[in-house]
Formats: sequence, structure tokens, C-alpha cells
Amino acid sequence: MSTIVTMTLDEVKKLPPLTDKRVREIMDFSDEQDEDCPVPSKEQLKEFRPWYEVHPNGNSTYKVKVTKTPVNIRIDSDILDAFKSTGKGYQTRINEALRNYLNEHPEYIRA
Repeated sequence: MSTIVTMTLDEVKKLPPLTDKRVREIMDFSDEQDEDCPVPSKEQLKEFRPWYEVHPNGNSTYKVKVTKTPVNIRIDSDILDAFKSTGKGYQTRINEALRNYLNEHPEYIRA
């Protein structure tokens, strides 16, 4: 069993680079090897919700209203192409990027 260590980004940047052996160990790791991480059942998976639905006032600064509103906006072609190139669900990923931005910049959120 391993120990979880919390580090700042600066502390992580000071760590020595991973060895080839350690990279192989990480790449070969399987969920079945970790007894602390059981595979959830189908019933349990159905109960999973996005973090912002479960903790709208906890970790999230942005207070979520989980309804969708259709809008027309103009987005730079290269940005739209980048999201579209990732496949189906690109609009959801754009929404997630906007939500992350608001969480990182609470000064833009109206009370």
C-alpha cells in the first residue's frame, strides 16, 4: 500500500525526473492491483454525479444552475476547430472550460 503525499506545484517541479523503470511500472499498473480502489458496480456507477452537482457550494466557487440555455456566440475558428477535433461532445467540453474559468476567476461571478 502506498502513501498519498500532498505537494505544491513548486515542490513537484523540484522532484527529480522519473526513471525509465518507474515510467514502465506506472504504465503497467492495473486497477486490479490496487485493493484500495475497488471497481464500482453498474448500480454504483449510475449514482455518480459531476462534482459540481454534488458540491455546488463546496469546492466550486461558481454556483451551478444545472439547466442549459441555448445561445449563439462567435468563437475564433482555431479554438472551435481544436474542440471539434477532440470528437463528439465538444460543446460539453467548451462548457466545462468556461465553468473552470469562472471557478478560477470568481471576480466575474455575480452574487
